[in-house]
Amino acid sequence: MESRTVAADADESTGRLADQLLWLTRRLHRAQRRHLEPVGVTPAQARMLRTVAHVLKGGTPPRMADLAERLDVVPRAVTSLTDALEERGLVRRVPDPANRRVVRIELTDEGDGAVRRLRQARRAAAEELLAPLDADQRDALTALLAALDTAPGRC
Repeated sequence: MESRTVAADADESTGRLADQLLWLTRRLHRAQRRHLEPVGVTPAQARMLRTVAHVLKGGTPPRMADLAERLDVVPRAVTSLTDALEERGLVRRVPDPANRRVVRIELTDEGDGAVRRLRQARRAAAEELLAPLDADQRDALTALLAALDTAPGRC
């Protein structure tokens, strides 16, 4: 009888923890959307800009197919995102010098500035959520999340 109670308590605790993680994730997303508004991009557009900027650190602008894979979306979604960001002057399509059938995406100067503002907006949203925690608590949370992130069998 006692082992069933322990198992039920563990199940309830795990369920509560899952609910808390989902709630906090939603809170963070809402805060990020609020902080992204002045930048004038959607969360999906922000994610694409950050991905392009990250890939550009390697030197070569990413192909649209590479972006679709990294973002885990269909290529058509990258086309729509690129259209919207290009219309705002944040990215541009450039031909691949080695293969004229390939299109690469690079940030414009305005896009580079937008990425800097996006990083500030994300930090502000995270700070808003994490404000109740002191430095030691933040370090402990970081370690716990890292343990979950590197655990085998991740989704």
